[in-house]
Amino acid sequence: MIRRVTKGSSTIEVTCPCCSALLKVDTGTAEVIAHTAAVKPRMFSDMEAAARAMKEQDSRRESIFRQSVEAQKHASELLDKKFQEAVKKAKESPDTGKPIRDFDLD
Repeated sequence: MIRRVTKGSSTIEVTCPCCSALLKVDTGTAEVIAHTAAVKPRMFSDMEAAARAMKEQDSRRESIFRQSVEAQKHASELLDKKFQEAVKKAKESPDTGKPIRDFDLD
């Protein structure tokens, strides 16, 4: 958002689209003459809320870790099943010999 500070003034105020900071720009030189950083709201209202959030994050992290451990336990079983299925499929389809390559057909 751009707005002129006063009528006939040589400065304009620009709000940064990325960080919402307020910049005062001199129109004659096109230089920033003042910068006001945007006020960032507090993440937590007090230390107790921050501690609760940390505990929740810890429990969530532990849950994700447990799920990953379980997935790894069953991964070997899954790979064994896939291998057995591939062996069964290979036995069912007979070997036709050397595969034909594209440049062999020319």
